[in-house]
Amino acid sequence: MMSHDGGDAMLAKILPWVSMAVLDIAAPIVIYDVATDAGLADVPALLLSAIGPALSTLLSVAVRRRVDEFSLFILTLLAVGVITSLFFDDPRLLLLKESAVTGLVGLVFLGSLLAPRPVMFLFGRRFATNGDPARIAWWNGLWQYPGFRRTQRGLTVMWGLGLLGEAVVRIVLTYRLPVPTMVVVNAVVPAVVIGLLVVATTVWGAASARAGRARAAAAVSA
Repeated sequence: MMSHDGGDAMLAKILPWVSMAVLDIAAPIVIYDVATDAGLADVPALLLSAIGPALSTLLSVAVRRRVDEFSLFILTLLAVGVITSLFFDDPRLLLLKESAVTGLVGLVFLGSLLAPRPVMFLFGRRFATNGDPARIAWWNGLWQYPGFRRTQRGLTVMWGLGLLGEAVVRIVLTYRLPVPTMVVVNAVVPAVVIGLLVVATTVWGAASARAGRARAAAAVSA
């Protein structure tokens, strides 16, 4: 029989994926379709469709019971997106704005390579430590190893280029596809790209950890 702690751990792993499927992907499409079928114009319908992703982020904060760097970053992007959306009266410009924000995030990732520690180090700390002070200290201490630094910078480049490339593709499609189709594209494509980036990050991180352990074992043997 699964323990209470085991059930909480399982829920913590499953919830983000359920939230993404329901709130980030399905909700924007359904809300837009229902709103336009009810006679609402494209722009207000698109604004309403942002409710799903906003609820997804707030749910994540509520479950974790704290606002960390990642959650604050996402909430800031949502707030900026909602405020700037009020100044658009063309649905294609509104869709273009979403792609532009993603591209800007990609540039922030790449720009963070000039900082003492790149963005992926901060995000990795959030997911690897779950806020535990001892694990945070352990994660911060890993920065002393050259292999770990290379991995964090490499992951940052991968995410930056991935997000930037995805944004460029959606910008091109915005003016080639009908607005209803782009609503689906804007909901599905970012989730797929992020899912692929998460898988690649997990594989790369695991390989880096194995290489680090191998180097440590070789150093002990020597």
